[in-house]
Amino acid sequence: MPHHRLRPLLLAFVITTPGVAQDAPPAAASVDRPKYTFLRQNEDWSVLGSATPETLSDPWDRLKHLDLGDGNWLSFGGQGRLRLEDFSNFGFGPGNDDTYLLWRFLLHADLHLGENLRLFTQGKTAGATERELPGGRRALDADSLDLEQLFLDVVIPLDADATLTLRPGRQAFSFGKQRLVSPLPWANTLRRWDGLSGVLKAGGWTYTGFASQFVPVRKYEFNDAESDIEFAGLYATGPWAGTDTSVDLYYLYLSREQATFNGTSGREERHTLGGRLAGALPAPGLTYDVEGAYQLGEVGAGDIDAWMVGARLTYALPDVGGAPAVYLGIEHGSGDRTPGGDVETFNHLFPLGHAYFGYIDAIGRQNAVDLLAGVSLTPAAGWKADLSGHLFWRPSDEDALYNAGGGVLRPGGAGTDEEIGAEIDLTVKYRFDRHLAALVGYSHFFAGDFIEQTGPSDDIDFVYVQLEYTF
Repeated sequence: MPHHRLRPLLLAFVITTPGVAQDAPPAAASVDRPKYTFLRQNEDWSVLGSATPETLSDPWDRLKHLDLGDGNWLSFGGQGRLRLEDFSNFGFGPGNDDTYLLWRFLLHADLHLGENLRLFTQGKTAGATERELPGGRRALDADSLDLEQLFLDVVIPLDADATLTLRPGRQAFSFGKQRLVSPLPWANTLRRWDGLSGVLKAGGWTYTGFASQFVPVRKYEFNDAESDIEFAGLYATGPWAGTDTSVDLYYLYLSREQATFNGTSGREERHTLGGRLAGALPAPGLTYDVEGAYQLGEVGAGDIDAWMVGARLTYALPDVGGAPAVYLGIEHGSGDRTPGGDVETFNHLFPLGHAYFGYIDAIGRQNAVDLLAGVSLTPAAGWKADLSGHLFWRPSDEDALYNAGGGVLRPGGAGTDEEIGAEIDLTVKYRFDRHLAALVGYSHFFAGDFIEQTGPSDDIDFVYVQLEYTF
């Protein structure tokens, strides 16, 4: 849709949004309700089972715990999201300018049959206005009425402090900081898998094992699992004994019938071994998060030898006005040093790359390094602002530049520059109450030497405004 039609709406949206908060009723404090999470199956609304009519002060309370008798109960919930996006020079191409609207509606039902049996289902519809950019209206944008999740939980008590939950069905996965496995909440159409998972909770640790097939979006048809893309693994998370440090350990397996990395093609069998540490440092206000992974396996006749690392150091001053927090980080995905033969390109699997390689989503964690710095502020209740800067380069000039979806954005080659460019991201969030939140953002990508050497190289501008209502 042409810019001139939607830009006035974008401006009006930004100007008028804060005023909504003046009429929003304060959240009821009479019941300790769970916080809304993106994976709605992780919310426990059993707390409302003992609530009295006088304490059910939230307008949605009566849908969150419907007593069916004999220890059975049913919960409903949902979310609606509206986002306006405006691109200039999308994909570095001059004239790739458009403004369009994205919408998504989610509705779920959560049936508990006693303490050990549960059925969860979630439906979704997502759409977009006409998108006059390369790719048009993509599978990331549109997915008409479809089944997002449908699974059965069977809880097996093992002892007083340990349970095993078996979960067959369609489900979303989210592990750690979502560097490698994410349900992709930013994208309009999300991610999901068909398969079986098992969750063991014991000794303060959670162990999740799973075997699944990826379910791609088919936009206007029912989404079926893709048997050519198998995904399995084991993920363990818990505390380091005697410390405040959180530990993640994982093994992930990916099989694809056909894949190509820098001139090597064939069936991909990839094994990922990794770990993550996060916690507080001795100095007040300092926290850290560091993750690393190594990949081995085969692509066709070539062996895989690839790796990644991600790290972030944050210094927070919660008692200073605005509660500023400053952070530094690095995100790295290895690249291939020789075309053809063995593969050194890291496969970023199913990431939330948006959170690590910039909001424009031009760059993915494959043959890429991102050196980042930023500051966040909380100037008043409900408000949060974040400004970050990214410097990107390729660790190998012989490998391609890959986008956030893992596709080749620009081919590499001897003599090409390693500098990709830089990006700044500014976001402002405001939460009106526990249900309604707004997000406004602006990003600019400064094209570097490699982009200029290999094709169109106009700087990219990205503006977006989002409203989200959850119940």
